[in-house]
Amino acid sequence: MTRRFVPALLLWLAFVAACVAVVSQTRFTADLSAFLPEAPTAEQRVLVEQLRDGMVSRLLLVGIEGGDAAQRAQLSRDLAGKLRADAAFSMVANGEPIHRERDHALLFTHRYVLSPAVSAERFTATGLRQAIAESVDLLASPLGMLTKTLLPRDPTGELLQLLERLDGGARPAMQEGVWASRDGKRALLLAQTRASGSDLDGQQAAIASLRNAFAGEASKLPSGADVKLLISGAAVFAVDSRSTIEGEVTRLALVSTAIIAALLLFIYRSPTALVLGLLPVVSGALAGIVAVSLGFGVMHGVTLGFGTTLIGEAVDYAIYLFVQSGPMKGGDERNAFWPTIRLGVMTSICGFGALMFSGFPGLAQLGLYSIAGLIVAALVTRYLLPHLLPAGFAIRDVTPFGLRLQRVVVAVGRLRWFLAGLAALAGALVFAQHDRVWNHELGALSPVPPEAQAVDAALRSDLGAPDLRYMIVVRAADADTTLQRAESVSTQLQALVDAGEIGGFESPSLYLPSQGRQLERRAALPDPRELRERLAAATAGLPLPAGRLAPFLDDISAARARAPLTRADLDGTSFAMAVDSLLLRQGEQWTALLPLRAPAAGGHAKEIDPAAVRRALDRAADASPMFIDMKGESGRLYAGYLREAIMLSLAGVAAIVALLAVALRSPRRVMRVLLPLAAAVLTVVAGLVLAGVALTILHLVGLLLIVAVGSNYALFFDGRGGNAPPPPATLASMLFANLTTVAGFGVLAFSSVPVLQAIGGTVGPGALLALVFAAAFARTSPCPVAGTPAR
Repeated sequence: MTRRFVPALLLWLAFVAACVAVVSQTRFTADLSAFLPEAPTAEQRVLVEQLRDGMVSRLLLVGIEGGDAAQRAQLSRDLAGKLRADAAFSMVANGEPIHRERDHALLFTHRYVLSPAVSAERFTATGLRQAIAESVDLLASPLGMLTKTLLPRDPTGELLQLLERLDGGARPAMQEGVWASRDGKRALLLAQTRASGSDLDGQQAAIASLRNAFAGEASKLPSGADVKLLISGAAVFAVDSRSTIEGEVTRLALVSTAIIAALLLFIYRSPTALVLGLLPVVSGALAGIVAVSLGFGVMHGVTLGFGTTLIGEAVDYAIYLFVQSGPMKGGDERNAFWPTIRLGVMTSICGFGALMFSGFPGLAQLGLYSIAGLIVAALVTRYLLPHLLPAGFAIRDVTPFGLRLQRVVVAVGRLRWFLAGLAALAGALVFAQHDRVWNHELGALSPVPPEAQAVDAALRSDLGAPDLRYMIVVRAADADTTLQRAESVSTQLQALVDAGEIGGFESPSLYLPSQGRQLERRAALPDPRELRERLAAATAGLPLPAGRLAPFLDDISAARARAPLTRADLDGTSFAMAVDSLLLRQGEQWTALLPLRAPAAGGHAKEIDPAAVRRALDRAADASPMFIDMKGESGRLYAGYLREAIMLSLAGVAAIVALLAVALRSPRRVMRVLLPLAAAVLTVVAGLVLAGVALTILHLVGLLLIVAVGSNYALFFDGRGGNAPPPPATLASMLFANLTTVAGFGVLAFSSVPVLQAIGGTVGPGALLALVFAAAFARTSPCPVAGTPAR
């Protein structure tokens, strides 16, 4: 043990101890919103907020299949009752009239401040006559019994106006007193969790509670009743995605580690070398986690999964050291490859450094993890590992194998023009298909399988739940101003409903009008003496004499004296849940959401014309409304960040070129290093295009990795000018390093998580192609005679 080694060992031990301390406090997450960008526009901020914490992220769509209709209905009622008593849920609905009496009582009591029909003109003699005549006409309709009961107290039909307005949305079918699918084979429930969309632990607990409640109630059914629970929604997707990512990360890390360990043990024939060779990998992984934890406060599971593949590159450094070390080799010869490795690490830093400027927190994490991990792995290999090698350390002699590889390199060199033509064809294909190369849909990153998406679509259709694609958003500093703005927008939206442009909309102001609007409607109510005189004139000649409307006069007097409706007055009704879902406090601002519903029939059936909506909103400019097409906005958002990532990657490539130009001081040598990398990247992209795979932003990360890994091969083949093949030991170490890289990244190609699959399917074949192209394009002299060391 040399004197220089003691400080290095102590420093490394202190570093590992500090890393372990930080890692133990690191918070890990699998929330895919880390791969959503920080939105640059107000509309895109709303999109990200809704995906993370909005109403869409908290709704659970529930279906019960199997058994008969009566059993499903009873199970639906029992399950709903159990969930309503569970603090994990803020709302559970299955069609039971549990809030009906309270809802009707509140609507009837406050009908004059809730009804949009209330105005001063409605309570003139002419207006009263018209309204009372319409109510009398309803006596002969299916609503006759209800109208007859309400007529003395509500001759103007305000309650019926409200019921018609609030019941205008799509409603599920009813069977045995509960909601059911259209074909009657499934009972339906709708639940809303209290936990926000970003609280995946809370969401997971709520879903588990739902499943346990179902299992408990289902066990009470007769043994022949084979019932099944279906749950869908954004919360289910998020929780399942986290579980999938965690499982995939663990499984793939174990598989790749086992493959690489077996490969290294076969190469080294030394357990000691295997253990020592993994020290740089472990050190690099710890450094990466610490860097991300300190830089971002939280580490994404995908970043950790990607980081485990650091084994595929970081272990290369130990391979170069071990294969080219031996008792017969001096220190100078042993360390001759370090300048090349150092330059390779620097090119990797340039490539990954571009990701640090990405607007995607997840990509920025990948960049920081890679840079920190590779730097530490290289430093440990360079300054610690050589001193840990036992005296007389040597792995099996690979020189004979390296000499055979030299002949292979020469043979591959003869295919130079063929491979160059192949790369040119790949480039031509990429250019010709450039419009189809990239996938601009954010959904391409989703790990949700098609089967789960199909279940979600079926449940959503049966429930009539809004898909929340189209939404109007208004904001203000306080709740009442926000409600006022929602009312201004609602006026314009109602005109679109009347014209058949949209099927309907939701607004918190339908259930809780602003204080100003309520006072305005209350002021429209005449005093009892004046109202009595108008009623006498209005009912002249009608079958309803004014003398029977004394209860109406009493209700008007009470309404004039009653305080405006508040949010607290809604407690115990279904309207409270509706307002809380649509009127949100976010920081210092209040936000009102107005989801739109497409018409079910007519010339605009099942579609909404965004241009028509925007024209209507222009007439409500005082409310500063935002119209958001969630699907279109997500596509534009992702496309914008994809363009940004491509530009950053090109900047990283420019930095690599500049670095090589300074280090190699020869344009020809720079070209010889870059050509194999460009050829490998183009060939991989062409292969993906031919396979029908549209590239995502994660494929772009994979292409950067090809450059990072392949730069080592190209630099080794360049040597001091590329006039001779690399020494046998160097060639052997390059092949071994390539195999570990392909193994480390290749297993990711079998992942069910798109972000991991994209990286694995890109880097695995890309690393192998980079080595082949580097060998083919190298300027090498004829192969030396077997047994003669290369010079």
